[in-house]
Amino acid sequence: MPALDGWLVLRRDLALHVMGDAETFTVDDARFSTGRVVGPSMLTLDGDAHQHHRAPFARPFRLQPVRERFTDVVADEVDRLLDAIEPAGAAELRRAFAGPLAAAIVTHSLGLPEGDTGAVLGWYDAIVAAVTEVTAGGEVPAAGRAAFAELQAAIEPALDRGPGSSLLADAAGGLERPAVISNAAVMLFGGIETTEGMIANAIVHLLSNPDELALVTVDPGLLPNAIEESLRLEPAAAMVDRYATADVELGGAAIRGGDLVRVSVAAANRDPSAFADPDRFDVRRENARQHLAFARGPHVCIGMHLARLEAHTAVRRLLERLPGVRLDPARPSAPAGLVFRKPPELHVLWSTTSD
Repeated sequence: MPALDGWLVLRRDLALHVMGDAETFTVDDARFSTGRVVGPSMLTLDGDAHQHHRAPFARPFRLQPVRERFTDVVADEVDRLLDAIEPAGAAELRRAFAGPLAAAIVTHSLGLPEGDTGAVLGWYDAIVAAVTEVTAGGEVPAAGRAAFAELQAAIEPALDRGPGSSLLADAAGGLERPAVISNAAVMLFGGIETTEGMIANAIVHLLSNPDELALVTVDPGLLPNAIEESLRLEPAAAMVDRYATADVELGGAAIRGGDLVRVSVAAANRDPSAFADPDRFDVRRENARQHLAFARGPHVCIGMHLARLEAHTAVRRLLERLPGVRLDPARPSAPAGLVFRKPPELHVLWSTTSD
C-alpha cells in the first residue's frame, strides 16, 4: 500500500502468523509509534528484552489474581459512578462512566494516587492523540511530550516508597526507573483505552440492535459473549504495527527486510472465512471469542482479564440500573478513529422515578 509505505495484512490467518512470529515481524524498530511517544517498553521490545520489561507486571494481571483483587473494587466503582448519574435520566457515558471507571481502576492497579481521574484522563487523551498522530505519519506533538512528562512526575513518588507499597514500586526492583515509567505509561493508556472502548462500543452495539439487546435482557448469561462479539465487530485498537526483520514471503507477497507490516485487527475480525455474516452483531455467535482484539503471541494484551471484568460489570450494572436505557436520537453515537476505535461521545437516555 503506497499510502502506508508498507504492507497491510487483512486475513485472520495471516494476522495470527505475523503477531505470533516476533523473530520475523518485530515491534523493535525506531519507527514504532508508541515507542516514539513513551520510550522503550514491553510494547516496543521483543525477545529477552521484552520479557525483562513484561515480567514484573504480568503476574498480578493473570485471571485468578485479577478476580480476587479487583472484583469488589470494580463493582464498587461502577455503582459509585452510576449513583452519580442515575437521577438525571441522561448522560454522556464516555466521560461520565466508561472513561472514569477505566482510569480509576488502572490507577488503583498501578498504585498511583487515587482521586484525580481528570488528570489521568487528560494525560491519556494526549498520549493516545500523539500515538495516532505518529501512526498517521506525523511527528510527536508537544502535548504528547508534556503529558508524558506530567505522568512521569506523578509516578516518581510511588517509586520512592519502596517494594511492597505498589505494583510500580515492586517493578522498580527489577527494572531501571525510566523503564518502569515507560511501562506504566503503556499500562495507563492501554488500560484506559481498551476498557473505555470495550464498554462504549458494547453499549452502542447493544442499544443499536434491540433484538440482540432483548436476548441479553432475557438471558443475562449471554452478556459475556455479547461483549466478545462487540470486540470482534469493533476492536478498540484497530491495527498493530510490525517490521520485517528479513526478506520473507507472506500470503504470496514478497516483503523486504525493514518493511512496515501493518495488521488490520478490524479486518481480521471480519474475515468471512472465519466469521459467517461478519458485519452482523450476533450475541449468540459461537466463535466470537476468536477475535484478535487483544492481539496474540508474545504481545497479547497483559490487561485483558481486567478489561473484561470491568466491561462485564459495567454493562451488566448499567442495564440493570438504568431502565429503558437507549441512545439519544438527537445526538447519535458511532465508533470512530484511525487506530483507537470508540464513539467520541456516547449520549444516552433512560427512565427515572420522576418520569
